[in-house]
Amino acid sequence: MIRKIKLYNMKRTQLITTADLRKEEVEFLMKEADKLRTKRTSDLKGRIVATLFLEPSTRTRLSFESAAQRLGGSVITIADPETSSLKKGESLADTIRVVEKYADIIVMRHPKAGAAEEAIKYTKKPFINAGDGANQHPTQSLLDIYTIKRESGGIDGKTVAFIGDLKYGRTVHSLTHILCLYKPAKIIFISPKELKVPAEYIAMLKKKGIKHLETTDLESAMPEIDVLYMTRIQKERFEKESEYNKLKGSYILTPKIVKKGKKSLRILHPLPRVDEITADVDDMPQNACFRQAENGVYMRMAILKSLGA
Repeated sequence: MIRKIKLYNMKRTQLITTADLRKEEVEFLMKEADKLRTKRTSDLKGRIVATLFLEPSTRTRLSFESAAQRLGGSVITIADPETSSLKKGESLADTIRVVEKYADIIVMRHPKAGAAEEAIKYTKKPFINAGDGANQHPTQSLLDIYTIKRESGGIDGKTVAFIGDLKYGRTVHSLTHILCLYKPAKIIFISPKELKVPAEYIAMLKKKGIKHLETTDLESAMPEIDVLYMTRIQKERFEKESEYNKLKGSYILTPKIVKKGKKSLRILHPLPRVDEITADVDDMPQNACFRQAENGVYMRMAILKSLGA
């Protein structure tokens, strides 16, 4: 859910899910990200951003902190829940009530689905969901759509394929919502049967009239794909390690497979990767994963500026 983002004539302060985003908001943030690529500003001068990462993170936390500092703000952080009072049994409600006294903007990642929606009950400060369990990761999907537009020259008419853990993959869920604001040629979901995309997303695509396909076969789909969105099989989402071991390595992208696709193909991955993209794909022009990670700084600058300036 997004509430009170200062876009156009709107005044919102919370970004929780992509389900409430309007196309105009997405387009606005992409334009802002473009403007912020080559400059630092003082939009957040005197503002403090609290980054509460109660689940491990590298790119999201560091890119948010980099974004805040590039906007002239400062950062206070919890980078390890083991070092916070949550370890002592403090409730999420109390944590948020306290942190809002110390900061002007709160960015939170939490392992529990729905935690962001719960947290905003206890603060009126600008709040950004940086990932809540297997639920949503709105800022990731905003940088993803921004990357698709930059790398592929647009979004409409493109065939986007999601591969890997589509059941628990919050980045997949968030980006599917945003793609529904556009006119993709087709969305392809490629996964083991045990990790299929939840039925609600298929129902949403049907309602929107967007062509889609569910399959287990990556190689047969390669020739028609414009954007290949790889994801890892997430060990931390499985209750039993034996279930993870059964599915890990289900899809491994190699140069041989990449060459079966279009020359204009672009490969995205929210990272971290385990073994699903081999290292010899890294220097292929189709691989946009690390440019995607860089785009996270500029998109998160745009989001922070819109909420906090």
